[in-house]
Amino acid sequence: MDAFTHKGENTGMVFAIEEFSTFDGPGVRTTVFLKGCPLRCLWCHNPEGQRFDREAARNINTCIGCGLCSDGIRLENIPHCPAQALRLCGETYTAPGLAGRLMKNAAILKDCEGGITFSGGEPLGQAEFLFECLEILRPKLHCAVQTSGYCSTEKFREMLKKTDFVLYDLKIIDGQEHVNFTGQSNGFVLENFGQLCRSTVPYRVRVPLIPGVTDNPENIAAIAGFMRKNGAVSVDVLPYNKMAGGKYPMVGRSYTTVFDGKEERTEYMNIFAAEGIAVNIL
Repeated sequence: MDAFTHKGENTGMVFAIEEFSTFDGPGVRTTVFLKGCPLRCLWCHNPEGQRFDREAARNINTCIGCGLCSDGIRLENIPHCPAQALRLCGETYTAPGLAGRLMKNAAILKDCEGGITFSGGEPLGQAEFLFECLEILRPKLHCAVQTSGYCSTEKFREMLKKTDFVLYDLKIIDGQEHVNFTGQSNGFVLENFGQLCRSTVPYRVRVPLIPGVTDNPENIAAIAGFMRKNGAVSVDVLPYNKMAGGKYPMVGRSYTTVFDGKEERTEYMNIFAAEGIAVNIL
């Protein structure tokens, strides 16, 4: 059966597709952002990817403040916006339909030793759709998944069978602090990281440096020790983007927490180095 006449039983919700990315895995890649995430990280850069259903998004640069959205940014307002400042955020695809779109740049991606990366949101929040996409694409292109690790161990184990590469976020090791800042326990995150490290799937660890939250020496030391214990040898650290809150008004929400602080990158690198872990600053 041809790849694009695949059974296509699953549909998924995508909120963005970014072409020619160089930060989401090996080579040059197309990154697919699947909608929906079970976490609510207070510093989230993609608020439009948090909810699993489609929603309206407002371009605050073209909005004329007509009052149409005074009671909320709603889907039904989109066709009535006089400035055309509203758009639909979230597009439904079948797995074969999405694969067909992504394969249009297959030759370029192969030439650049890249492929497809599924991100989010949390891509494992749409696990069945993700798995079907990987089954179609992987024979033709290198496939990667960027994940928080927050999903059942069964789903995570199944994902490891279907992908070529994993980008894995580690944020906070202390369980209560993880709940405080993401809304969920990190039990699955820590357990699934162990699964990843014991597997044969290549991976990269990513740590976002959030001032006053993840970037304190105690948390960095805990992450470094946890990585060493599991055999991980390298980490990408992502500096905090102070413009992270700019998207929230787009979907009618407030970015209530401002994170500010000085990043002591040398100190972090020394902490990781003490555990034999190489650091790459993105």
